[in-house]
Amino acid sequence: MANEYIDFETLKYLLYDVHQLEEVLQQDRFADHDAASLDMFLDSVKEFSDRELFPYIKEMDENPAYYKEGTVIVHKQVEVMMKKGGEMGLISGTFNYDAGGLQMPMMAYTASAFIQDAANNHLPGYVGLTLGAAELIVHFGSKELNEMYVPHMISGDWGGTMCLTEPQAGSSLSDVVTKAVPTEKGYYKISGQKIFISGGDHQYADNFVHLVLARIEGAPAGTKGISLFVVPKKRPDGKGGLTTNDVTTVADFQKLGQRGYCTTHLGFGDADDCQGWLVGEAHQGLKYMFLMMNGARIAVGRGAAAIASAAYHASLQYAKERPQGRKLTSSGKKDVETGQTLIINHPDVRRMLLQQKVVSEGSLSLVLLASKYYDLKETIQDPSEKEKYALLLELIIPMVKTYPSEMGAQAVSNGLQVLGGYGFCSDFILQQYHRDIRIFPIYEGTTGIQSQDLLGRKLLMENGKALELLTAEVMQSIQEALKYDNLKIYASTLAEKLKLTQKVIRFLVGFAQKGDYERFLSDATPFMEFFSTVTMAWVWLDIGIHAKGALIKGEKKYSEDFYESKIHAMRFFFKYELPKTVGLAEVLMNEEVLTVAGEKELFI
Repeated sequence: MANEYIDFETLKYLLYDVHQLEEVLQQDRFADHDAASLDMFLDSVKEFSDRELFPYIKEMDENPAYYKEGTVIVHKQVEVMMKKGGEMGLISGTFNYDAGGLQMPMMAYTASAFIQDAANNHLPGYVGLTLGAAELIVHFGSKELNEMYVPHMISGDWGGTMCLTEPQAGSSLSDVVTKAVPTEKGYYKISGQKIFISGGDHQYADNFVHLVLARIEGAPAGTKGISLFVVPKKRPDGKGGLTTNDVTTVADFQKLGQRGYCTTHLGFGDADDCQGWLVGEAHQGLKYMFLMMNGARIAVGRGAAAIASAAYHASLQYAKERPQGRKLTSSGKKDVETGQTLIINHPDVRRMLLQQKVVSEGSLSLVLLASKYYDLKETIQDPSEKEKYALLLELIIPMVKTYPSEMGAQAVSNGLQVLGGYGFCSDFILQQYHRDIRIFPIYEGTTGIQSQDLLGRKLLMENGKALELLTAEVMQSIQEALKYDNLKIYASTLAEKLKLTQKVIRFLVGFAQKGDYERFLSDATPFMEFFSTVTMAWVWLDIGIHAKGALIKGEKKYSEDFYESKIHAMRFFFKYELPKTVGLAEVLMNEEVLTVAGEKELFI
């Protein structure tokens, strides 16, 4: 396989030109970084991904992780990922210097992780979850917990996980029953079960540090009674070594896709000897976990965008090489005397490829935008600006997680269709990408959960201030686009969609104002699709503005064709994707209520 899983120029164009990474680098926290040094970092990640990740993606699917005698056996490249990840700063990149990190902007880290995800989506999660677990300890753990665990985690010697889900609770964290009983020795005795724990066990880490949500005996019911604990697979023995901590690997789930990325079932305290240490304050566990969740949801959107990118490049390469059929002549007939044409010349194939392009590149742009908001809210000094970026991030996060996941799956399906029958065959990678991406709408809160978060919480937060701020950002882009004759029609179209959005929101909020919250949220998922599509039209208009500006001003880092292709993709989005909002608005403003359960059950 050729190493064409991303367009490196497009990644750098979105990072530096469209989203202006150098604006973020002006913040004091990032004083030691510049564009040149981060470029070198990205180049080294690309070289590492070409050599150690991409060549193994099919092999990891064909030889999946499996359970054997109390442990999980994974592919040998997991060891390379963990150790090299530690050496290259792929675990600690965004951490402060005093925590052993590089104080790298989230934007640059996201770009580097996107490369890895696109190369082999089965591997980066092992370091990503270790990063997330270490981050929780760094932010909320005691000095002792930091000194004991974090250095081993960011080196890649120890793995890290987040243990939320339980068999009887699923996504309903208020129903968590894993128990924590305090002792006089400073630790808690932990007992319970956790399922779907990504990267939860394997032979290439000396230890695993599980961040476990549990309920202290006597804690309040619901989410208010949940605390967070560090529960290592092996605990310190007081003599400088480690001893078993009664954490049992019960099974590894065999999955549709991402088969090389293990997903474990863990048992805690089966022998009544599992020790855990409280992170921060009691009953604050869910708050701590959710403070880290923005980063996790950016990571899910990023991973889905990356798989969609890899699938696009695989199907594009096939379309450029596969001869089949003939082009129509001016008479409307095919000339059988001429040779076959490449399938990339067929309009419907081009339509499917362009849909893949606008979804994958647009998703990447959205993910980088979220990363920029994340950086600015963390580092900017002005309180009003800090609040602005925090609110913008909160509003777009559900879309950042959901749009790349849902539309990415559609885009990969189109890629499979480009290959025809070969797309369904295991000789070609498209069927694997089709399976791999399907989990992303489920990771870190399903599409339904994200949609209720968007409509029920984020849209109305601070009396709608976040929505006002996002609308102002969109209007700014519209005003900028109106300066270019060729972009005026797209600017005007988006302005009309903003009016339609306001109309839809007013209709739906009416139900909330009347106290009918079930009706208000019953169509949250169609609203997510509607609002995301309008948001992505803004993302694409912004890409088009920067491309047009470069062409007119003559400030071209890339070829003329490169910029023209971005404008062409923007036009495609406005023709083929944005009009879907008309039908969705009709659904959302229809008075009929068909999905709210009533007294009479009508499923037959």
